[in-house]
Amino acid sequence: MQRPQSSVVIVGGGTAGWLTAALLAAQAKHVCVTLIESPDIPTIGVGEGTWPSIRRSLQKIGLSERDLLTFADASFKQGTHFAGWLNGSSDDIYHHPFSLPADYASTNLAPAWLALGRGRFDHFVASQSAVIERGLAPRQAQMPEYAFALNYAYHFDAGKFAQLLKEHSVTKLGVTHVSANVSEIVGGGDADIEAVVLERGERISADLFIDCTGHRSLLLGESCQVSFRAVDDILFNNAAVAVQVPHASADARIASATLSTATQSGWVWDIALQSRRGIGQVFSTRFDDSNSVQQQLLNYVQADPSLDARGLTEDSFRTLSFKAGYRKQFWKNNCVAIGLSAGFVEPLEASAIALIEVSAGLLADSFPADRSLMAPLAARFNRKLSYHWEQIIDFLKLHYVLSQRTGAYWDAHRDKSTWTDSLREKLVIWQQQSPYHQDAPLLDELFPSASLQYVLYGMGWRPRFAPEPPAEAERAQLENTLQQLQQQTGKMVAALAPNRDVIQQMIAN
Repeated sequence: MQRPQSSVVIVGGGTAGWLTAALLAAQAKHVCVTLIESPDIPTIGVGEGTWPSIRRSLQKIGLSERDLLTFADASFKQGTHFAGWLNGSSDDIYHHPFSLPADYASTNLAPAWLALGRGRFDHFVASQSAVIERGLAPRQAQMPEYAFALNYAYHFDAGKFAQLLKEHSVTKLGVTHVSANVSEIVGGGDADIEAVVLERGERISADLFIDCTGHRSLLLGESCQVSFRAVDDILFNNAAVAVQVPHASADARIASATLSTATQSGWVWDIALQSRRGIGQVFSTRFDDSNSVQQQLLNYVQADPSLDARGLTEDSFRTLSFKAGYRKQFWKNNCVAIGLSAGFVEPLEASAIALIEVSAGLLADSFPADRSLMAPLAARFNRKLSYHWEQIIDFLKLHYVLSQRTGAYWDAHRDKSTWTDSLREKLVIWQQQSPYHQDAPLLDELFPSASLQYVLYGMGWRPRFAPEPPAEAERAQLENTLQQLQQQTGKMVAALAPNRDVIQQMIAN
């Protein structure tokens, strides 16, 4: 039996709408995609971080890496550089790199590191920290697009990225773009959505509707009446002050990682693009206010001579507010929410776009051939996404509960009544054994067990029951692995060029 053609209407543009449209159009061959985008809602473009899965997504939709670098002001991201999260001292730094520890599939180096106590954990197990510290690119310019020496993602201007996706989706993938406001949703509640009605009176029907309307969640939240599960009792941050600052010079160094610096009441993100840096401070209004945070952010910018802060005014800073949490269902009847309409938590560890990729990819891989298949597919989709959200919340909270910083904000995070049961359980288990494969069992985990190790040991965690030093037979194998890793690090540092140099070469070719 030939599979019938299905129609999808996406309401809302931005990164969520256009990335979803592109992935569906590229992967779900029997689907016609229409995206309705309001002309009255501008895309907000601040520096945005991604996860390495973005390279695979861009390859799937056929977008050139050179176009991404050229048109989205993009740069390479190899992980996150954390500063001040443990106690705020000058040497309080560690990296969460994207590369796994050496021989990670078969070997867990964490027990050996805990027993031997040799230097910083991220240096002990992987080469990427040394590359990040030198501002080097994760690849050479002459490599094929998306190839790499070290695993990487991107920083880019979100507004420019959405525009690039729009042009690519419409011209190369056959997505229909409608610029209009939606005035009415026909159906919803406990029934299917039948159609959306535009302000100009046009009625557009579809087999499946995708809600990319942002925090408002116009379709899934309002029309389908799916409630919101707040997690602000676990993750307190609900606001941010953001600013875009040019580099002080055209050849300024482009950092190889997102810079994340802890403050008295939150943390600062610092993302280097080719032309500027996107900088912001995330905080909780329970413990600070936007005026104080704006002054802290201005102090941060003015203290950095590589930034040109001369043109900054009061209007340069934007205050953003959000409520941490997610929908109790992500797919109800024939409506799916992707992006902010599905949920949002603070941008620590860049989970937002990764969740868009997971959601759109899962939908494209198992798109219902007809209405009778929608309910079981929706149930599986909801289970999978709920799992991802729960894991993300635990992972982000881990960064806070391990801190030794003082003050009301950090003390509140260490209050065990604000921890999830699952995080409490993990921290007890990790007292006797290191996180490893059993702690992240899915193939498509957003944060693998290696991520848990990088944060846990980067933040100074030491188990109650220390592992025994490796036996003599194991010691020889360990020393061989570490020697090979040291040699690999030296080769990487020698062979790789600074980020800006590689980006410019790739754009010029």
